[in-house]
Amino acid sequence: MTATTDGSGGAPAFRAPSASDRTTDHRPAPEDPGNLGTTALLAAQRSVEHLLGRQDTQGWWKADLETNVTMDAEDLLLRQFLGIRDEKTTAAAAVFIRGEQRADGTWATFYGGPGELSTTVEAYVALRLAGDGPDDPHMERAAAWVRAQGGIAASRVFTRIWLALFGWWKWEDLPQLPPELIYLPSWFPLNIYDFGCWARQTIVPLTVVSAKRPVRPAPFALDELHTDRHDPSPPRPPAPAASWDGVFQRLDRLLHRYHRVALRPLRRAAMNSAARWIIERQENDGCWGGIQPPAVYSMIALHLLGYDLDHPVMRAGLESLDRFAVWRDETTGPGGRPEGPARMVEACQSPVWDTCLTVVALSDAGVPADHPALVRAADWMLGEQITRPGDWAVRRPRLAPGGWAFEFHNDNYPDVDDTVEVVLALRRVKHPDPLRVDEAVARAGNWTLGMQSRNGAWGAFDADNTGTFPNRLPFCDFGEVVDPPSADVTAHVVEMLAHEGRAHHPRTRRGVEWLLREQEPNGAWFGRWGVNHLYGTGAVVPALTAAGVPGSHPAIRRAVGWLESVQNDDGGWGEDLRSYREESWIGRGVSTPSQTGWALLALLAAGERDGKAVGRGIAFLAAAQREDGSWDEPYFTGTGFPWDFSINYHIYRQVFPLMALGRYAHGEPPTGRNGG
Repeated sequence: MTATTDGSGGAPAFRAPSASDRTTDHRPAPEDPGNLGTTALLAAQRSVEHLLGRQDTQGWWKADLETNVTMDAEDLLLRQFLGIRDEKTTAAAAVFIRGEQRADGTWATFYGGPGELSTTVEAYVALRLAGDGPDDPHMERAAAWVRAQGGIAASRVFTRIWLALFGWWKWEDLPQLPPELIYLPSWFPLNIYDFGCWARQTIVPLTVVSAKRPVRPAPFALDELHTDRHDPSPPRPPAPAASWDGVFQRLDRLLHRYHRVALRPLRRAAMNSAARWIIERQENDGCWGGIQPPAVYSMIALHLLGYDLDHPVMRAGLESLDRFAVWRDETTGPGGRPEGPARMVEACQSPVWDTCLTVVALSDAGVPADHPALVRAADWMLGEQITRPGDWAVRRPRLAPGGWAFEFHNDNYPDVDDTVEVVLALRRVKHPDPLRVDEAVARAGNWTLGMQSRNGAWGAFDADNTGTFPNRLPFCDFGEVVDPPSADVTAHVVEMLAHEGRAHHPRTRRGVEWLLREQEPNGAWFGRWGVNHLYGTGAVVPALTAAGVPGSHPAIRRAVGWLESVQNDDGGWGEDLRSYREESWIGRGVSTPSQTGWALLALLAAGERDGKAVGRGIAFLAAAQREDGSWDEPYFTGTGFPWDFSINYHIYRQVFPLMALGRYAHGEPPTGRNGG
């Protein structure tokens, strides 16, 4: 892989390979497979050198976070709406979008996945903005496929909102959410805090957009994407009145009627309250929540309320979005034709997550606890701890802050997963100021305990964010909009608490009991934030054994049996994203370095170091490693929303294999504080 700047300065980021240059570059299989300990050590050493060379001078690591072309399409649509779209940005975005098109004319949401309607519609519109004509062969293929799938009318709500901004869809045919929603108290159903933080940050500005119903002049027609050009938005048949879907569809009709009769002073006050809510949550770097979708909708909403592009809030927001862009200096298209620079937009950036995982991996590989790179990383992570309340305090008003976020700037939304992994990383470092580390860890531990949900488990951003109503709204037809506890987050918490000497704490034991209850009949655990059962199982087994569950426990034995049963013939493990929808895909997929690492972490924690499955897995990782110590992995193994939004964390292919190799060569990490 080649490198490019990541928009934050400092070290180069890992470049996202285009569809045309993604190839597998495996090293030859080790000549002496019987001496796997030496093989693992040599592979780990190469990986360590590679990762140490990628650290930023400030102490962090950050690799590309690749999602799908809707990020790039919506970025162009935002610029078109605000009147700031420029030729250089448009041309570079179009190069990237074209490079991701599949042979059948569609765009997928993950590498190797099927064509997806809304993604294809948005990519098509972005290329039209870039000057690609509807008669171009690649555009004709896309338009024909869209029509065959039902046209724009069958796309998701968020896609049709973007099209409504330019008159390509009617606002009257979109679900309605009024800005008066901002006034609902936190105990009332469907208040904004019933939604997960990512949905909350998106919905609040969209209530303003929905109330304003703006239409900018469309630069071209989109008749070719409609199945019925005379009536491009035919009504959909309602669900039965006795069903929940029917209830919420009829509620949506009432909200449309309310839109026509809403009291002007109340509506104006609600939109102003929404604007204040939005501005209060803008981060120091200008973004919202550290992620792209709330940022683009927030800027549209504020612009509609009179904030011009020179306003400090808007200017900072636009500058933050530019930092999400990953530029490639030169790319080639079909037949090796040069196409100039390409621009990929990240949905968010993951320096805290990447850094803490990298520190753990380097420690597992035997890097000394006082190594300067680890100390620099610890210093940077300590400086990122969040010590002021955020939206999580609505449910936990008496809880003192102390968490970490995923991104460079996201103080309103620290998350449990990053917090506990940072603690695990800090404990791997021999820091010159151990008292500072102890104080930070104490704050983090107390905050984490306080974020436990009533059922004994942990969600990512909020406690007890388990309501079912938000998912039923017609408006919310894309991805998860609530944040219930998950096995992978709960497992990471349990592992951290065990390493902090709290394995027998009552809250830890409740987490262990919840995890044991959540095991699937096949022996695996569901993966909410990674793909999928391999991720869940790879997190839970090490957590359970760290908390004192013996390797002979039936739950551990069932997990080992499942992992052995789904190992691929090449010795690796892989699970396709389709496992979120189809049981037949559970544990099945092309072997990947990151998922092989997860499986090995579980097997090693279960005491299977000398087992045949572990040996074959270690040999796979050594054979798959590149000459420079890295691994290639075009497949998406991270999860934003199960099935709906997938992520290729380019750091995963580097850190999880190294963790597995290191633990195989050096043994499991000790339980309890390290680095002191």
